[in-house]
Amino acid sequence: MALDNAPLGKASDYPDRYDPALLFPVAREENRRRIGLEDGRWPWFGGDLWQAWEISWLRPGGIPDLAWAEIRFPAASPSIIESKSLKLYLNSLNQTAFSSADQVAEAITGDLSSACGAAVNVRFLSVDDSGTAIGRPSGYELIDNEPVEDVVYDYAPESLSATGPVVTEKFCSHLLKSNCPVTGQPDWGTVLISYTGSAIDRAGLLRYIVSFRQKQDFHEHCVETLFTDLLRRCKPQNLTVCARYTRRGGLDINPWRSTEPEEQAGPRLIRQ
Repeated sequence: MALDNAPLGKASDYPDRYDPALLFPVAREENRRRIGLEDGRWPWFGGDLWQAWEISWLRPGGIPDLAWAEIRFPAASPSIIESKSLKLYLNSLNQTAFSSADQVAEAITGDLSSACGAAVNVRFLSVDDSGTAIGRPSGYELIDNEPVEDVVYDYAPESLSATGPVVTEKFCSHLLKSNCPVTGQPDWGTVLISYTGSAIDRAGLLRYIVSFRQKQDFHEHCVETLFTDLLRRCKPQNLTVCARYTRRGGLDINPWRSTEPEEQAGPRLIRQ
């Protein structure tokens, strides 16, 4: 993974003048090869929803303004954006004057689209009306209290299995944890799984989710691994996997992958 020149894990100055060159793209291709995918033939639709909580700039008269934003990267983009570089980039807006919030959003949209190699959608929202967070989406069953024997903390896809007649189920676990592959910092998340197919063994699914506890990978790569393992080992007719991660450095990242093109990341959760 070509991260030698990335700001992640290094001491950094925090520029406050607009600088798109701060953005550091990371190719998705290497991770997808690691999970056995080649030639752009991905078994999913989806994207990565970033929620950015620390966006500020100057109005023409010099008074600051601010917003929070939903930033949607398509899963088909050639690259993701390394998270610290995005934080540095957003901070570079702090002392830069823009004519309007729309101009700021347009600049961010263009810069991120150029950096990741695909069209990015940026939606600004008011910090005075940020909506309501929830603990667990309606209809999802919590599996965190399933009895699990032989708990493991090393990646264990063999824990997954499915048997019996076709069912439609939605599962939630708040116990997803992985580690940043560069800094080793913990990343905490809630994983949401919906599927139609033979019934997935719940204890095995929880054992599998817990097995990510020492896994070092980016958020997007963890979700693609979850999706691919479930698809290969449980063979559902349809499948959606979304992870809603807690924020770090004013950003949270929420990837989703699905066999269904209309699926989205879902609502903001209480830990966000």
